[in-house]
This record gives sequence, C-alpha cells and structure tokens, in this order.
Amino acid sequence: MNQIIESLKNRKSVRQFEEKAIPQEIKAIILDAAFQAPTAGNQMLYAILDVTDEQLKVKLSETCDHQPFIAKAPLVLIFLADTRRWLDAYTTAGLDVRTPQMGDLFLAIQDAVIAAQNAVVAAESLGLGSCYIGDILENIEAHRALLNLDQYVVPISMLVMGYPTKGQIARKKPNRFEKEFIVHENTYSRLTPDQLHEMHTKHSEKEDFDFDTYIEAFCTRKYMSDFAREMSRSSELYASAFIQKE
Repeated sequence: MNQIIESLKNRKSVRQFEEKAIPQEIKAIILDAAFQAPTAGNQMLYAILDVTDEQLKVKLSETCDHQPFIAKAPLVLIFLADTRRWLDAYTTAGLDVRTPQMGDLFLAIQDAVIAAQNAVVAAESLGLGSCYIGDILENIEAHRALLNLDQYVVPISMLVMGYPTKGQIARKKPNRFEKEFIVHENTYSRLTPDQLHEMHTKHSEKEDFDFDTYIEAFCTRKYMSDFAREMSRSSELYASAFIQKE
C-alpha cells in the first residue's frame, strides 16, 4: 500500500494537541496544498481565513457549540464559499450581471470543501492532526459580525490543526460503514430495514448492540439536537441571499 493510501486510512479526527507551535513553513505547505485542489473552471470559489487572533479563537470556541479545544488549536482555518470575489471582478469590468444564485453557492461549496480536504491530507502527511468543525455554520449573526462576512460569502468548514497528543495518536479510529451499504451501482437504492440493521450492527463495536436503542439515542444527540436545528436556521438564512430574484 502506498503512503498516500495508508495516510488516508489512518487519518482520524484529533481534538487534543500538544502545546507546540506550527512553523510558518509548514503552514505555507498546507495552504499551498489547499490551492492545488480541483476547482470549478479554475475559479477557486473560496476564501480561507487564517485565524491567528487568540481572542477570536476563544470566541469561536463558544459560538461553535462550546468546544474549548478550538481555542487551544495552534492552527485554525475557516474555508468560505466565496461568490463575492468573481462578482466584484465582473462589476469592476463594467459588466451588468445577475446576482449569485443557488447554483453558484453549491459550486463554491464544492470548491471550498475540496480545498479543505486537500489541507487535511497535507497536514496528515506532515504529522499534524486535524478536525472539521461543522458548527461554523451555526450562529449566522455572530459569525457574520466576528468574521466580517459578506452576504455572498458563507463559512462552510472550519479546520483546527496541531500536533496530536500521544493519547490521540494511540486512540483507535472509529469504524466506517462497509462498502456494500454505501456504494450503489448505476442507480440509488434505499436500504431495507434488514440492511439498515445489518449495517449498524456491523458498524458497532459493542457485542450487546441494540439497533433501536442506538438509533434513538443517536437521533436525540445529533439529528434532533438544538445545534442541528440552529445549523439549519443559519444555513437557510445564508442561502436566502442566493434565492433572490434578479
């Protein structure tokens, strides 16, 4: 197995970091790796915020679902779906153009996430751990004010990075669902109740796994949670700027 595949298989989310700064040259390599990601029409429809203000990190650790480890991360990068930069280029050239629409937002989201994943892979290859913080989508009012976000710029992913502690290195990576439940040939097929039971039973690491009990607890903790509802509220407000009529 080559080193890239091995790195992808071993990578896991890291939420505890050593108190060790990341050299500027390492940060530069990670950012350049992000820039090399595939991008729609070579537009690079994203912007990256390099959060170096320690007080801002503290604030983000609160607004992003109260997660203190964010404030302690040596490197915090926020990937923005940016449809403003090209719009400004068009208007600067004197063009009369439409405002960004949902298709533009979706394309920018793809660009931003692909760039973020490139940064994650690069960081892993350099001995750094990372964790995606999806909660950056919450609290639209606070994040727009904190980050000076334009209506056509949406914070899609936040990455925290650092050198993992020994405990994090030793921690077992959680199981992934097996291929038979994820890969569909040619057309999509809903899983049957029996397949859903089998998928989650195989995924579980508990001998006494009970499907109904697990799914109910997971649903309460994630799908029906306050933070999930807040993420949906903020996402709808972000999206509202892109569904205005021309």
